[in-house]
Amino acid sequence: MKKFKLSLASQIFIGLILGIIIGGIFYGSETAQSILQPFGDLFIRLIKMIVVPIVLSSIIVAVAGVGDIKSVGKLGLKSLTYFIGMTLVAIAVGLIAANIFQPGTGLNMNQLEQTDISNYVDTSEEQEGKSIADTLLHIVPTNPVQAMVEGDMLAIIFFSVVFGLGVAAIGERGKPVLRLFEGVAHAMFYVTNLFMKYAPIGVFALIGVTISKYGFTSLIPLGKLALTVYGTMIFFVIVILGLMAKIIGLNIFKLLKLIKEELLLAFSTSSSETVLPRIMDKMEQAGSPKHIASFVIPTGYSFNLDGSVLYQAIAALFVAQMYGIDLSIWQQITLMLVLMITSKGMAGVPGVSFVVLLATFSTIGLPAAGLAFIAGIDRILDMGRTAVNVVGNSLAALVVAKWEGQYNPPADGALEEDGVTAQV
Repeated sequence: MKKFKLSLASQIFIGLILGIIIGGIFYGSETAQSILQPFGDLFIRLIKMIVVPIVLSSIIVAVAGVGDIKSVGKLGLKSLTYFIGMTLVAIAVGLIAANIFQPGTGLNMNQLEQTDISNYVDTSEEQEGKSIADTLLHIVPTNPVQAMVEGDMLAIIFFSVVFGLGVAAIGERGKPVLRLFEGVAHAMFYVTNLFMKYAPIGVFALIGVTISKYGFTSLIPLGKLALTVYGTMIFFVIVILGLMAKIIGLNIFKLLKLIKEELLLAFSTSSSETVLPRIMDKMEQAGSPKHIASFVIPTGYSFNLDGSVLYQAIAALFVAQMYGIDLSIWQQITLMLVLMITSKGMAGVPGVSFVVLLATFSTIGLPAAGLAFIAGIDRILDMGRTAVNVVGNSLAALVVAKWEGQYNPPADGALEEDGVTAQV
C-alpha cells in the first residue's frame, strides 16, 4: 500500500487556512497573539540566519564562474535595464487602475481609523537628508562583516561581486576558495530544505497573529482600496508578466505552478527572504544558468519590487482622491518618475513602502497624514505585494538568461518537484 504524503505546498496551505480560522476565533486576543508570535518569529529568524551566507556564497561562485569584469558588467546592465523597465510598467499599471476605479473617491475620513505612522515619518526624514551620492556610496561597505551582520543586502551584493572577480582573476590559486564557497552554498541549501519542514507551523502562527490583530473588519471601510490593489496585482501578474513570459516561450501559469509553495510562503509571511534560496534553486532548474539566477534574484530583491511600486502608485492616488486633490497627468508622470527613483534608493529600509510613499508625497504636495488611514490594513496588502515581488524576480532570472542567450529549459518540458510534476 502506497504511503500517503502531503506535499509541502499542501502543508503550507493547511497551515494558512488553520491560521486564518484561529486568528478569526481569537480576534483581539493579546494572549493568543503572545502564544503564536514566538512560533512565527522563530521561522523568520531561521530563514534570516541562512539568507546572508547563501547570497554571499552564491554570488561569489556565480561571478567567479563568469570570470571577468566585462561579462559581469554586461549581466548587471541587462538586469538593471529590465528592472527599471518593469518598475515603470508596474507604476503605470497602478496609476491607470487607480484612475479607473477611483478607490479613494467618496470616502468619509471621519469614519476611518487612523494609525500612528510617526516611526515611518522619522525614517523618511532621515532618508530625505541623504543625497543620491550618499545612497550610492552606501552600497560600498567600509566593513563587509558589519554589512553581513546588519543584513545590508546591497552592500553584501557589492562585496560578493568584487570578491568573486578577485577569485576569478587569480586563476588556480583561487580554486580552493571557490570550492569553499561552493561547499558553503550546497550546505546552506541543504539547511534551507531542513528549515522548510517547519514552514507550515511558521505560516500558521504568522497568519494567526495577523488575523487576530487586524481582523477582517479593518478591511470593510477600505474594501475598495483592497480590491483595487489585489485586482490590479492579479492583472499585472497574469497579463503583463504573462506577456513577458510568453516572449521567452514560457507559460506564466506553469511558472506559478512551479513556485506555488514559495508564493504561499511569501504571501503568508509577508517576507520575500523566506523564499530567496528556493527561488534561486528553482529558477536554475527552470532553465536559468546558476550564475544568472544567483546574481539576478538577490539583486532584484533590492531593485525589482513590482508588487511594491504598483501598490505605492495606487496608494498615492488613493490619498489624493480621499482629500479631493486632482493630480494632473504631468503630476502623475512626476509621481511615476519619483516613485521609480525612491523605490530603488531606499531598498532595505524598514517599512520601505511607507517610507517611499512619504518621500514621494513631499515631492508632489500630498498630505502625509493620509497614510495614517491605510496603515491599519497595510499588513494585509503587504501579503499580496510580497507574492507579486517573488513572481517578478523569478521571471526576471529567466528573462535575463534568455537575453544573454543562455536560457535552457528542461528538454522534456517537466520538472519533478516534491513528487509532483510541474510543467514548464
